[in-house]
Amino acid sequence: MQHLGAFVVGIVVGFLGGLFGKGGSAIATPLLSLIGYPGFVAVASPLPATIPGTLVASGEYWESHLLDWQIVWWSVAVGIPATILGSLLTKFTGARPLLIVTAILVLGFGISFLFFPREKRPGESSPQPLAGNRPAYWRLRLVLIATAVGIISGLLANAGGFLLAPAYSRFLKQPIKKSFACSLAVSAVLALPGTVVHAYLGHISWTVTGLVALGSVPFSYLGARIAIRTKPSRLERLYGLVLTALGAFFLFHI
Repeated sequence: MQHLGAFVVGIVVGFLGGLFGKGGSAIATPLLSLIGYPGFVAVASPLPATIPGTLVASGEYWESHLLDWQIVWWSVAVGIPATILGSLLTKFTGARPLLIVTAILVLGFGISFLFFPREKRPGESSPQPLAGNRPAYWRLRLVLIATAVGIISGLLANAGGFLLAPAYSRFLKQPIKKSFACSLAVSAVLALPGTVVHAYLGHISWTVTGLVALGSVPFSYLGARIAIRTKPSRLERLYGLVLTALGAFFLFHI
């Protein structure tokens, strides 16, 4: 029954990941903990499991011309070493603090999107600057985002999508769908160094990883297709509502 629960967790995180531009490991961690998996197994095992579904969902956003490659490549270049550093720091922390931090971050971002939405209603969208016209401070913000998210994602054993998408939207002023698209692409890459380090530290149960991946891949595709066809203003508010509910639930049950 516990393994069946891991498969169901994969379905949930796959769908939400494709719908909201995140790998899903931040959501999988508290869910796996709730159904009885040990702390570090719940924290680290979803990380490699979300890579296939993240790539599938990212492909759907790419076909819709929503990827900003400047954001993706800068985030990857800065985020990979930061993720390795964060992963190495996990041996100095316990599992419970990592789970609590995960829940608090999910809740905080959910509240921000629910009560302070950025997306305008149809016909009110603001023009976005072209990649070549972006000021230097914009690139500095991108580097700082990639560094911070890389360290935190390595520490929490997730691909960073639950932080990247809101950071791109809030701090880089990107449209919500483009934020999701870039977040998925970067998350797929940032999951790799964290997976290697946590596998070396013995934190990953590959059985759990396989079950979560099996459930997540088809539903990641479905979630991405729905997101692409949803109005941005509605999608942002739904994003805030779901993250707020999940964050509150996880924090209460940890």
